[in-house]
Amino acid sequence: MKLSTRHDIEAPLDHVYAEMTDVDRWETAAMRRGADVARTDKLGRFDVGAAWTVDFVFRGKARKLSMRVQSVDAPSRITLVGNGPTLDGTVAIDLLALSPRRTRVIVGTEVKPRTLGARLMLQSLKLAKARVDRRYDQRISTMLSDIEERYQTAKRR
Repeated sequence: MKLSTRHDIEAPLDHVYAEMTDVDRWETAAMRRGADVARTDKLGRFDVGAAWTVDFVFRGKARKLSMRVQSVDAPSRITLVGNGPTLDGTVAIDLLALSPRRTRVIVGTEVKPRTLGARLMLQSLKLAKARVDRRYDQRISTMLSDIEERYQTAKRR
């Protein structure tokens, strides 16, 4: 299953990239949503090889996922891969400077099943594709609005 969205925000490319690679902020945001996040690498920074395990509840079931930074092409592309017992996934984030103060963010996610149960779950999501796309787009839009707002606040100081 593939999902993607594109948004333009009023913030410079370097600021958006710095926000996207702020590991502490992402870990905190995931924990606020009920996930348990543990860093499993020894890098101490966001770079290729940085890895986490994430435990969360989805559709009423406990899930476990290993996330790893697969590639970084600063400041224009970040690719993360996730592996779980039932699903594999890839998240690609592309950043494009439209002007000195405006950035286009393209986020694409691909999820592949590893088991029959996961295949059935993804099939049920595909049946509601319009709703899933809308929720995905809203979630990314909210995240990017927060980044834009933090930039505007920092700029006013």
